Amino acid sequence: MSTKQFSKGLVWFRRDLRAFDHAALYHALKTCDQVHCVFVFDTDILTSLPKLDRRVEFIWHSVVALDADLRNLSPNQQGGLITHHGAAVDTVASLATKLGAQAVFCNHDDEPQALARDAQVRGRLANVGCSFFSYKDHVIFERQELLTQAGRPFSVFTPYKNAWLKKVDDFFLKSYPVEAYAEALAATPKAQIPSLESMGFEVTNLLALGIKPGAVGGAALLADFLPRMHQYNEARNFPAIKGPSYLGVHLRFGTVSIRALARLGFDAHRAGDAGASTWLSELIWRDFYAQILANFPHTAERSFKPAYDKIQWEKGKVANERFKTWCAGQTGYPLVDAAIAQINQSGYMHNRLRMVVASFLTKDLGLDWRLGERYFAEHLIDFDLSANNGGWQWASSSGCDAQPYFRIFNPTSQSEKFDPEAKFIRRYLPQLAKLSNKVIHAPWLASPVELQAADVVLGKNYPHPVVQHEIARTETLARYAVVKAA
Repeated sequence: MSTKQFSKGLVWFRRDLRAFDHAALYHALKTCDQVHCVFVFDTDILTSLPKLDRRVEFIWHSVVALDADLRNLSPNQQGGLITHHGAAVDTVASLATKLGAQAVFCNHDDEPQALARDAQVRGRLANVGCSFFSYKDHVIFERQELLTQAGRPFSVFTPYKNAWLKKVDDFFLKSYPVEAYAEALAATPKAQIPSLESMGFEVTNLLALGIKPGAVGGAALLADFLPRMHQYNEARNFPAIKGPSYLGVHLRFGTVSIRALARLGFDAHRAGDAGASTWLSELIWRDFYAQILANFPHTAERSFKPAYDKIQWEKGKVANERFKTWCAGQTGYPLVDAAIAQINQSGYMHNRLRMVVASFLTKDLGLDWRLGERYFAEHLIDFDLSANNGGWQWASSSGCDAQPYFRIFNPTSQSEKFDPEAKFIRRYLPQLAKLSNKVIHAPWLASPVELQAADVVLGKNYPHPVVQHEIARTETLARYAVVKAA
Protein backbone atom coordinates (compact mmCIF):
# COMPACT_ATOMS: atom_id res chain seq x y z
CA MET A 1 0.00 0.00 0.00
CA SER A 2 1.33 3.42 -0.95
CA THR A 3 2.37 5.80 1.81
CA LYS A 4 2.49 8.80 -0.48
CA GLN A 5 0.13 11.75 -0.01
CA PHE A 6 -1.43 11.71 -3.50
CA SER A 7 -2.13 8.99 -6.02
CA LYS A 8 -1.71 11.31 -9.03
CA GLY A 9 -0.04 14.65 -9.51
CA LEU A 10 0.63 17.03 -12.40
CA VAL A 11 3.85 19.05 -12.80
CA TRP A 12 3.34 22.24 -14.76
CA PHE A 13 6.59 23.33 -16.42
CA ARG A 14 6.98 27.05 -17.23
CA ARG A 15 10.33 28.82 -17.03
CA ASP A 16 12.10 25.69 -15.75
CA LEU A 17 12.61 23.48 -18.80
CA ARG A 18 14.87 20.80 -17.38
CA ALA A 19 14.38 17.35 -15.84
CA PHE A 20 17.08 17.63 -13.16
CA ASP A 21 17.50 19.65 -9.94
CA HIS A 22 13.90 20.81 -10.32
CA ALA A 23 12.02 21.75 -7.14
CA ALA A 24 8.43 21.15 -8.32
CA LEU A 25 9.25 17.89 -10.09
CA TYR A 26 11.12 16.63 -7.04
CA HIS A 27 8.28 17.39 -4.64
CA ALA A 28 5.71 15.88 -6.98
CA LEU A 29 7.68 12.67 -7.40
CA LYS A 30 8.16 12.36 -3.63
CA THR A 31 4.49 12.88 -2.75
CA CYS A 32 2.63 11.23 -5.65
CA ASP A 33 2.37 7.63 -6.81
CA GLN A 34 2.11 8.79 -10.40
CA VAL A 35 3.31 12.07 -11.85
CA HIS A 36 2.30 13.52 -15.20
CA CYS A 37 4.12 16.51 -16.71
CA VAL A 38 2.72 19.29 -18.88
CA PHE A 39 3.93 22.35 -20.77
CA VAL A 40 1.43 24.84 -22.15
CA PHE A 41 2.28 27.10 -25.08
CA ASP A 42 0.21 29.83 -23.46
CA THR A 43 -1.79 31.83 -25.98
CA ASP A 44 -2.30 34.58 -23.40
CA ILE A 45 1.42 35.28 -23.83
CA LEU A 46 2.11 34.13 -27.38
CA THR A 47 -0.55 36.18 -29.14
CA SER A 48 1.28 39.41 -28.28
CA LEU A 49 4.61 38.26 -29.76
CA PRO A 50 5.94 38.79 -33.31
CA LYS A 51 5.91 35.88 -35.75
CA LEU A 52 9.70 35.84 -35.78
CA ASP A 53 10.60 35.37 -32.12
CA ARG A 54 13.80 33.58 -31.15
CA ARG A 55 12.52 33.02 -27.62
CA VAL A 56 9.53 31.01 -28.80
CA GLU A 57 11.82 28.93 -30.99
CA PHE A 58 14.24 28.44 -28.07
CA ILE A 59 11.32 27.31 -25.88
CA TRP A 60 10.02 24.99 -28.60
CA HIS A 61 13.36 23.20 -29.01
CA SER A 62 13.79 23.07 -25.22
CA VAL A 63 10.33 21.51 -24.81
CA VAL A 64 11.24 18.85 -27.38
CA ALA A 65 14.45 18.18 -25.42
CA LEU A 66 12.58 18.13 -22.09
CA ASP A 67 10.19 15.50 -23.41
CA ALA A 68 13.15 13.31 -24.39
CA ASP A 69 14.88 13.89 -21.05
CA LEU A 70 11.76 12.93 -19.10
CA ARG A 71 11.41 9.76 -21.16
CA ASN A 72 15.04 8.82 -20.53
CA LEU A 73 14.49 9.44 -16.83
CA SER A 74 11.29 7.43 -16.49
CA PRO A 75 10.79 3.66 -16.11
CA ASN A 76 11.12 1.95 -19.49
CA GLN A 77 11.35 5.42 -21.06
CA GLN A 78 7.56 5.69 -21.00
CA GLY A 79 7.06 8.98 -19.13
CA GLY A 80 7.21 12.11 -21.25
CA LEU A 81 5.69 15.54 -21.54
CA ILE A 82 2.10 16.46 -22.34
CA THR A 83 1.99 19.62 -24.44
CA HIS A 84 -0.90 21.96 -25.18
CA HIS A 85 -1.39 25.13 -27.18
CA GLY A 86 -4.00 27.28 -25.50
CA ALA A 87 -4.69 29.48 -22.50
CA ALA A 88 -2.92 28.06 -19.46
CA VAL A 89 -5.64 29.27 -17.10
CA ASP A 90 -8.05 26.95 -18.91
CA THR A 91 -5.73 24.11 -19.81
CA VAL A 92 -4.11 23.25 -16.48
CA ALA A 93 -7.29 22.76 -14.48
CA SER A 94 -9.05 20.83 -17.24
CA LEU A 95 -6.03 18.56 -17.75
CA ALA A 96 -5.71 17.93 -14.01
CA THR A 97 -9.38 16.93 -13.94
CA LYS A 98 -9.03 14.69 -16.97
CA LEU A 99 -6.01 12.91 -15.47
CA GLY A 100 -7.59 12.59 -12.03
CA ALA A 101 -4.75 14.53 -10.43
CA GLN A 102 -5.24 15.58 -6.81
CA ALA A 103 -2.47 18.18 -6.93
CA VAL A 104 -0.65 20.45 -9.39
CA PHE A 105 3.00 21.33 -8.77
CA CYS A 106 4.93 24.22 -10.29
CA ASN A 107 7.72 26.66 -9.51
CA HIS A 108 7.28 30.28 -8.51
CA ASP A 109 7.13 33.02 -11.10
CA ASP A 110 6.88 36.44 -9.45
CA GLU A 111 6.21 38.53 -12.54
CA PRO A 112 2.88 40.38 -12.09
CA GLN A 113 1.21 38.74 -15.09
CA ALA A 114 2.35 35.29 -13.96
CA LEU A 115 1.09 35.86 -10.41
CA ALA A 116 -2.32 36.86 -11.76
CA ARG A 117 -2.39 33.77 -13.98
CA ASP A 118 -1.40 31.48 -11.11
CA ALA A 119 -4.09 32.96 -8.88
CA GLN A 120 -6.71 32.13 -11.51
CA VAL A 121 -5.36 28.60 -11.92
CA ARG A 122 -5.30 28.08 -8.16
CA GLY A 123 -8.94 29.16 -7.97
CA ARG A 124 -10.05 26.86 -10.77
CA LEU A 125 -8.20 23.94 -9.24
CA ALA A 126 -9.82 24.63 -5.88
CA ASN A 127 -13.21 24.47 -7.55
CA VAL A 128 -12.52 20.88 -8.61
CA GLY A 129 -10.89 19.89 -5.32
CA CYS A 130 -7.33 19.88 -6.63
CA SER A 131 -4.44 21.27 -4.55
CA PHE A 132 -1.88 23.72 -5.93
CA PHE A 133 1.74 23.76 -4.74
CA SER A 134 4.45 26.18 -5.85
CA TYR A 135 8.15 26.24 -4.97
CA LYS A 136 11.23 28.42 -5.16
CA ASP A 137 13.40 27.32 -8.05
CA HIS A 138 14.40 30.33 -10.17
CA VAL A 139 16.66 32.10 -7.67
CA ILE A 140 18.67 31.30 -4.55
CA PHE A 141 16.85 33.76 -2.29
CA GLU A 142 13.44 35.18 -3.16
CA ARG A 143 10.68 37.47 -1.97
CA GLN A 144 11.38 38.28 1.69
CA GLU A 145 13.95 35.63 2.54
CA LEU A 146 16.52 38.38 2.99
CA LEU A 147 15.46 41.49 4.91
CA THR A 148 17.22 44.48 6.42
CA GLN A 149 17.69 44.74 10.17
CA ALA A 150 14.54 46.85 10.15
CA GLY A 151 12.65 43.93 8.64
CA ARG A 152 12.18 45.52 5.22
CA PRO A 153 13.15 44.34 1.73
CA PHE A 154 16.55 45.55 0.59
CA SER A 155 16.69 48.39 -1.92
CA VAL A 156 20.48 48.83 -1.99
CA PHE A 157 22.60 46.14 -3.58
CA THR A 158 25.78 46.03 -1.47
CA PRO A 159 24.08 45.30 1.87
CA TYR A 160 21.82 42.83 0.04
CA LYS A 161 24.89 41.10 -1.37
CA ASN A 162 26.51 40.98 2.07
CA ALA A 163 23.36 39.46 3.55
CA TRP A 164 23.19 36.98 0.65
CA LEU A 165 26.78 35.86 1.19
CA LYS A 166 26.27 35.61 4.94
CA LYS A 167 23.17 33.43 4.65
CA VAL A 168 24.05 31.17 1.73
CA ASP A 169 25.31 27.68 2.58
CA ASP A 170 25.17 24.13 1.29
CA PHE A 171 21.47 23.85 2.14
CA PHE A 172 20.49 26.64 -0.26
CA LEU A 173 22.83 25.41 -3.00
CA LYS A 174 22.11 21.69 -2.89
CA SER A 175 20.37 20.11 -5.84
CA TYR A 176 17.04 18.30 -5.77
CA PRO A 177 17.70 14.56 -6.42
CA VAL A 178 14.97 14.10 -9.00
CA GLU A 179 16.53 10.92 -10.36
CA ALA A 180 16.08 9.07 -7.06
CA TYR A 181 12.29 9.26 -7.37
CA ALA A 182 11.87 9.02 -11.13
CA GLU A 183 10.00 5.71 -10.93
CA ALA A 184 6.88 7.76 -10.14
CA LEU A 185 6.83 9.31 -13.63
CA ALA A 186 3.63 8.13 -15.28
CA ALA A 187 3.51 6.52 -18.69
CA THR A 188 2.56 9.16 -21.23
CA PRO A 189 1.68 8.88 -24.91
CA LYS A 190 4.34 10.23 -27.25
CA ALA A 191 4.12 14.01 -27.11
CA GLN A 192 2.31 15.69 -29.97
CA ILE A 193 4.22 18.94 -29.77
CA PRO A 194 2.58 21.64 -31.91
CA SER A 195 4.85 23.01 -34.61
CA LEU A 196 5.99 26.61 -34.63
CA GLU A 197 4.03 27.15 -37.84
CA SER A 198 0.80 25.76 -36.38
CA MET A 199 1.12 28.27 -33.52
CA GLY A 200 1.61 31.17 -35.92
CA PHE A 201 5.40 31.50 -35.70
CA GLU A 202 8.21 31.24 -38.23
CA VAL A 203 11.67 29.75 -37.96
CA THR A 204 14.29 32.36 -37.03
CA ASN A 205 18.08 32.42 -37.28
CA LEU A 206 18.36 30.96 -33.75
CA LEU A 207 20.20 27.77 -34.69
CA ALA A 208 22.26 29.51 -37.37
CA LEU A 209 23.57 31.80 -34.61
CA GLY A 210 24.95 28.73 -32.85
CA ILE A 211 22.49 28.93 -29.97
CA LYS A 212 21.79 25.46 -28.58
CA PRO A 213 18.49 25.22 -26.67
CA GLY A 214 17.65 22.75 -23.95
CA ALA A 215 19.64 21.40 -21.04
CA VAL A 216 22.32 20.10 -23.41
CA GLY A 217 22.88 23.61 -24.70
CA GLY A 218 23.09 25.03 -21.20
CA ALA A 219 25.57 22.36 -20.10
CA ALA A 220 27.75 23.02 -23.15
CA LEU A 221 27.90 26.77 -22.45
CA LEU A 222 28.70 26.16 -18.79
CA ALA A 223 31.51 23.76 -19.70
CA ASP A 224 32.87 26.37 -22.10
CA PHE A 225 32.71 29.14 -19.50
CA LEU A 226 34.23 27.42 -16.47
CA PRO A 227 37.83 27.53 -17.77
CA ARG A 228 37.29 31.26 -18.46
CA MET A 229 35.53 32.09 -15.19
CA HIS A 230 38.71 33.26 -13.45
CA GLN A 231 39.11 35.94 -16.13
CA TYR A 232 35.52 37.17 -15.93
CA ASN A 233 36.27 40.24 -13.81
CA GLU A 234 38.61 41.58 -16.52
CA ALA A 235 37.07 40.18 -19.71
CA ARG A 236 33.39 40.91 -19.10
CA ASN A 237 33.54 44.60 -20.10
CA PHE A 238 34.99 44.16 -23.58
CA PRO A 239 32.35 43.24 -26.17
CA ALA A 240 34.86 42.14 -28.81
CA ILE A 241 36.22 39.29 -26.70
CA LYS A 242 34.68 36.13 -25.28
CA GLY A 243 34.13 37.28 -21.71
CA PRO A 244 30.55 36.53 -20.62
CA SER A 245 29.09 33.11 -19.89
CA TYR A 246 26.22 33.67 -22.39
CA LEU A 247 24.03 31.64 -20.02
CA GLY A 248 21.36 34.34 -19.70
CA VAL A 249 18.81 32.65 -21.96
CA HIS A 250 19.33 29.32 -20.18
CA LEU A 251 18.79 30.98 -16.80
CA ARG A 252 15.70 32.69 -18.16
CA PHE A 253 14.06 29.45 -19.27
CA GLY A 254 15.54 27.19 -16.63
CA THR A 255 17.56 24.92 -18.89
CA VAL A 256 20.34 25.29 -16.32
CA SER A 257 20.02 25.18 -12.55
CA ILE A 258 20.71 28.44 -10.72
CA ARG A 259 21.77 26.35 -7.70
CA ALA A 260 24.44 24.59 -9.73
CA LEU A 261 25.77 27.87 -11.13
CA ALA A 262 25.77 29.64 -7.78
CA ARG A 263 27.47 26.66 -6.15
CA LEU A 264 30.28 26.74 -8.71
CA GLY A 265 30.67 30.48 -8.35
CA PHE A 266 30.47 30.45 -4.56
CA ASP A 267 33.03 27.67 -4.14
CA ALA A 268 35.52 29.46 -6.41
CA HIS A 269 34.75 32.78 -4.70
CA ARG A 270 35.60 31.26 -1.31
CA ALA A 271 38.84 29.99 -2.81
CA GLY A 272 39.80 33.55 -3.71
CA ASP A 273 39.04 33.53 -7.43
CA ALA A 274 38.44 37.19 -8.36
CA GLY A 275 36.73 36.30 -11.63
CA ALA A 276 34.35 33.93 -9.88
CA SER A 277 33.60 36.58 -7.25
CA THR A 278 32.56 39.04 -9.96
CA TRP A 279 30.45 36.42 -11.75
CA LEU A 280 28.80 35.43 -8.47
CA SER A 281 27.97 39.10 -7.91
CA GLU A 282 26.13 39.11 -11.23
CA LEU A 283 24.07 36.11 -10.09
CA ILE A 284 23.34 37.94 -6.84
CA TRP A 285 22.23 41.02 -8.83
CA ARG A 286 19.76 38.69 -10.54
CA ASP A 287 18.33 37.64 -7.16
CA PHE A 288 18.32 41.28 -6.05
CA TYR A 289 16.25 42.48 -8.99
CA ALA A 290 13.87 39.50 -8.65
CA GLN A 291 13.10 40.43 -5.04
CA ILE A 292 12.73 44.09 -6.00
CA LEU A 293 10.00 43.18 -8.48
CA ALA A 294 8.35 40.83 -5.98
CA ASN A 295 8.31 43.39 -3.17
CA PHE A 296 7.81 46.55 -5.22
CA PRO A 297 5.61 45.47 -8.16
CA HIS A 298 4.96 49.10 -9.14
CA THR A 299 8.44 49.09 -10.69
CA ALA A 300 7.08 47.07 -13.59
CA GLU A 301 5.27 50.21 -14.76
CA ARG A 302 6.72 53.17 -12.87
CA SER A 303 9.96 54.42 -11.41
CA PHE A 304 11.14 52.81 -8.19
CA LYS A 305 11.80 56.36 -6.98
CA PRO A 306 8.48 58.25 -7.42
CA ALA A 307 10.27 61.59 -7.88
CA TYR A 308 11.65 60.33 -11.19
CA ASP A 309 8.15 60.03 -12.61
CA LYS A 310 8.12 63.86 -12.64
CA ILE A 311 10.79 64.01 -15.33
CA GLN A 312 9.52 65.52 -18.56
CA TRP A 313 10.85 63.25 -21.29
CA GLU A 314 11.04 64.46 -24.87
CA LYS A 315 7.78 64.05 -26.78
CA GLY A 316 6.47 64.71 -30.26
CA LYS A 317 7.82 64.35 -33.77
CA VAL A 318 11.48 64.98 -32.96
CA ALA A 319 11.39 62.48 -30.07
CA ASN A 320 9.73 59.87 -32.29
CA GLU A 321 12.39 60.33 -34.97
CA ARG A 322 15.15 60.05 -32.40
CA PHE A 323 13.70 56.81 -31.10
CA LYS A 324 13.54 55.42 -34.64
CA THR A 325 17.23 56.23 -35.20
CA TRP A 326 18.09 54.49 -31.93
CA CYS A 327 16.08 51.36 -32.83
CA ALA A 328 17.67 51.25 -36.28
CA GLY A 329 21.21 51.77 -35.01
CA GLN A 330 21.49 55.05 -36.91
CA THR A 331 22.46 57.45 -34.13
CA GLY A 332 25.86 58.32 -35.59
CA TYR A 333 27.65 57.02 -32.48
CA PRO A 334 29.40 53.82 -33.62
CA LEU A 335 29.41 51.86 -30.35
CA VAL A 336 25.71 52.57 -29.78
CA ASP A 337 24.84 51.64 -33.37
CA ALA A 338 26.95 48.46 -33.29
CA ALA A 339 25.25 47.39 -30.08
CA ILE A 340 21.81 47.91 -31.58
CA ALA A 341 22.89 45.98 -34.67
CA GLN A 342 23.94 43.14 -32.39
CA ILE A 343 20.57 42.88 -30.67
CA ASN A 344 18.64 43.28 -33.93
CA GLN A 345 20.64 40.55 -35.66
CA SER A 346 21.07 38.10 -32.78
CA GLY A 347 18.67 38.85 -29.94
CA TYR A 348 21.66 39.36 -27.65
CA MET A 349 23.49 42.43 -26.41
CA HIS A 350 26.66 42.52 -24.36
CA ASN A 351 25.97 43.69 -20.81
CA ARG A 352 28.34 46.67 -20.93
CA LEU A 353 26.62 47.82 -24.09
CA ARG A 354 23.18 47.47 -22.52
CA MET A 355 24.26 50.16 -20.08
CA VAL A 356 25.75 52.35 -22.80
CA VAL A 357 22.73 52.29 -25.11
CA ALA A 358 20.31 52.74 -22.19
CA SER A 359 22.21 55.77 -20.97
CA PHE A 360 22.27 57.14 -24.53
CA LEU A 361 18.51 56.72 -24.96
CA THR A 362 17.61 58.40 -21.68
CA LYS A 363 20.38 60.92 -21.18
CA ASP A 364 21.50 61.81 -24.71
CA LEU A 365 18.18 61.52 -26.51
CA GLY A 366 16.07 62.46 -23.49
CA LEU A 367 13.60 59.63 -24.05
CA ASP A 368 11.56 57.73 -21.48
CA TRP A 369 13.38 54.63 -20.21
CA ARG A 370 10.22 52.59 -20.71
CA LEU A 371 10.61 52.91 -24.50
CA GLY A 372 13.97 51.20 -24.35
CA GLU A 373 12.78 48.69 -21.79
CA ARG A 374 9.99 47.61 -24.14
CA TYR A 375 12.35 47.40 -27.09
CA PHE A 376 14.67 45.11 -25.16
CA ALA A 377 11.67 43.08 -23.99
CA GLU A 378 10.71 42.48 -27.62
CA HIS A 379 14.19 41.67 -28.90
CA LEU A 380 16.32 40.10 -26.16
CA ILE A 381 16.34 36.33 -26.22
CA ASP A 382 17.25 36.36 -22.53
CA PHE A 383 14.61 38.94 -21.60
CA ASP A 384 13.71 38.69 -17.94
CA LEU A 385 11.32 41.33 -16.64
CA SER A 386 12.99 41.92 -13.27
CA ALA A 387 16.55 42.18 -14.63
CA ASN A 388 15.56 44.18 -17.70
CA ASN A 389 13.47 46.59 -15.67
CA GLY A 390 16.17 46.88 -13.04
CA GLY A 391 18.85 47.55 -15.64
CA TRP A 392 16.87 50.24 -17.40
CA GLN A 393 15.95 51.96 -14.16
CA TRP A 394 19.59 51.77 -13.09
CA ALA A 395 20.74 53.43 -16.30
CA SER A 396 18.07 56.14 -16.11
CA SER A 397 18.81 56.67 -12.39
CA SER A 398 15.14 56.09 -11.54
CA GLY A 399 15.61 52.71 -9.87
CA CYS A 400 16.86 51.40 -6.56
CA ASP A 401 20.61 51.76 -5.99
CA ALA A 402 20.92 53.31 -9.44
CA GLN A 403 23.76 55.39 -10.79
CA PRO A 404 23.43 59.09 -9.85
CA TYR A 405 21.42 61.09 -12.39
CA PHE A 406 24.44 63.27 -13.13
CA ARG A 407 26.51 60.27 -14.18
CA ILE A 408 26.09 60.26 -17.94
CA PHE A 409 28.05 57.84 -20.09
CA ASN A 410 30.01 59.48 -22.87
CA PRO A 411 29.42 57.06 -25.78
CA THR A 412 32.71 58.02 -27.44
CA SER A 413 34.91 57.53 -24.39
CA GLN A 414 33.07 54.29 -23.58
CA SER A 415 33.89 53.14 -27.11
CA GLU A 416 37.55 54.09 -26.82
CA LYS A 417 37.85 52.39 -23.42
CA PHE A 418 35.99 49.14 -24.01
CA ASP A 419 36.47 48.60 -27.75
CA PRO A 420 39.87 50.29 -28.21
CA GLU A 421 40.73 48.48 -31.44
CA ALA A 422 37.14 48.84 -32.67
CA LYS A 423 36.87 45.12 -33.38
CA PHE A 424 33.29 45.03 -32.19
CA ILE A 425 32.37 48.15 -34.16
CA ARG A 426 33.91 46.77 -37.35
CA ARG A 427 32.07 43.48 -36.90
CA TYR A 428 28.65 45.13 -36.86
CA LEU A 429 29.33 48.31 -38.85
CA PRO A 430 31.44 47.09 -41.79
CA GLN A 431 30.92 50.41 -43.60
CA LEU A 432 33.29 51.97 -41.04
CA ALA A 433 35.86 49.17 -41.18
CA LYS A 434 38.50 51.15 -43.09
CA LEU A 435 38.58 54.02 -40.62
CA SER A 436 41.59 54.10 -38.33
CA ASN A 437 41.29 53.25 -34.64
CA LYS A 438 41.94 56.93 -33.96
CA VAL A 439 38.81 58.24 -35.67
CA ILE A 440 36.40 55.30 -35.90
CA HIS A 441 34.94 56.01 -32.46
CA ALA A 442 33.87 59.51 -33.61
CA PRO A 443 33.69 59.58 -37.43
CA TRP A 444 32.33 63.14 -37.47
CA LEU A 445 35.73 64.31 -36.22
CA ALA A 446 37.60 62.61 -39.06
CA SER A 447 39.06 64.79 -41.78
CA PRO A 448 37.53 64.76 -45.27
CA VAL A 449 40.65 62.96 -46.49
CA GLU A 450 40.30 60.24 -43.84
CA LEU A 451 36.62 59.75 -44.64
CA GLN A 452 37.25 59.60 -48.36
CA ALA A 453 40.06 57.08 -47.96
CA ALA A 454 37.77 54.86 -45.88
CA ASP A 455 34.82 55.18 -48.31
CA VAL A 456 32.70 56.76 -45.59
CA VAL A 457 30.21 59.44 -46.60
CA LEU A 458 28.52 60.91 -43.55
CA GLY A 459 24.84 61.32 -44.16
CA LYS A 460 24.84 58.59 -46.81
CA ASN A 461 26.44 55.30 -45.75
CA TYR A 462 26.77 56.36 -42.10
CA PRO A 463 24.72 59.06 -40.34
CA HIS A 464 25.79 62.27 -38.73
CA PRO A 465 25.37 62.23 -34.92
CA VAL A 466 21.71 62.62 -34.03
CA VAL A 467 22.69 64.83 -31.08
CA GLN A 468 25.84 66.45 -29.74
CA HIS A 469 26.76 64.71 -26.51
CA GLU A 470 27.89 67.77 -24.57
CA ILE A 471 24.76 69.73 -25.44
CA ALA A 472 22.59 66.71 -24.60
CA ARG A 473 24.39 66.34 -21.28
CA THR A 474 23.54 69.91 -20.32
CA GLU A 475 19.91 69.39 -21.31
CA THR A 476 19.75 66.18 -19.26
CA LEU A 477 21.06 67.87 -16.12
CA ALA A 478 18.34 70.49 -16.55
CA ARG A 479 15.70 67.80 -17.16
CA TYR A 480 16.68 65.95 -14.02
CA ALA A 481 16.59 69.12 -11.92
CA VAL A 482 13.07 68.20 -10.81
CA VAL A 483 14.57 65.19 -9.08
CA LYS A 484 17.16 67.30 -7.32
CA ALA A 485 14.45 69.70 -6.19
CA ALA A 486 12.44 66.82 -4.76
